[in-house]
Amino acid sequence: MPLKALESLRILAHATMIVMLFTLVALTPLSAIQYGQPDGNAHPYIGLVVFYDKNKVPLWRCTGALISERVLLTAGHCTGYDPELGLAPSYAQVWFDPGPIPWGNYPLSVPEPAPSCVGYKGYPCTGGYWGTPHPHPEWTGYLTIPNTHDIGVVLLNKPVTRQGFGKLAPAGYLDNLATRRGLQNVQFTVVGYGLQLVKPFFMGIRERYNATVMLINLRSALTDGYNLQYSNDPGLGTGPGGTCFGDSGGPVLHKTETGEELIVAVNSFVLNAYCKGSAFAYRTDIPYSLSFLASYGVAP
Repeated sequence: MPLKALESLRILAHATMIVMLFTLVALTPLSAIQYGQPDGNAHPYIGLVVFYDKNKVPLWRCTGALISERVLLTAGHCTGYDPELGLAPSYAQVWFDPGPIPWGNYPLSVPEPAPSCVGYKGYPCTGGYWGTPHPHPEWTGYLTIPNTHDIGVVLLNKPVTRQGFGKLAPAGYLDNLATRRGLQNVQFTVVGYGLQLVKPFFMGIRERYNATVMLINLRSALTDGYNLQYSNDPGLGTGPGGTCFGDSGGPVLHKTETGEELIVAVNSFVLNAYCKGSAFAYRTDIPYSLSFLASYGVAP
């Protein structure tokens, strides 16, 4: 998720920071699709988001889904206050290229603090759509399990009309789905930009990937009707895939019986610092999310 000097190293630094905050459970913000496949143009409305402080110094990166001409859906912990840094991002910039998105001339290895983007060209400083980040008003900077309010938007300065839009699932969609089908063999598609492999080295960043995951739980101490828990175990690199550092805020998609893909949640956190086990996403089909998005003029 984060983007500071050396992108991959700063991703881990930010993940470590978040883990320190969540002392009750070993939780880590989500990042990149593991062992999936390049998404190409399958989801052109999903973009890579870089967040900046008030001086336009790059802070961290996430994934988001365009749900109207000017509203990009992402996570609250991407758009909101960071307790360790003591700040919230002031700006965001979105790239919808499938990638790999090439670096510009911003220095990859610099001492802290990182320089502002003034005078630099290309990713992560220029070339995307600029906007303003807005977290859910009840996002505190901490993952207050189970209702984290980990949802946010980027309100873009100019409308984007060429990418198409992601479609939100209606209220209670996941509950109805689980009731109708039970919890067996319910699959979702996760899409995001980020790491394809954590160990032994970083691989595959700034490229949009997708993978298939399985529903695990909608009713537990960690979910409790607010979060979706899904499989996140790539198994020895052979599948089925999952999310890791860089996919925070990316959409979790479910395909209806008519073949339409609906956004049911945004990627939020994982239980393991190495992106194994299971992952959690904050649901978009619940009143807390729907009322927040309605305030920006977006509804299912």
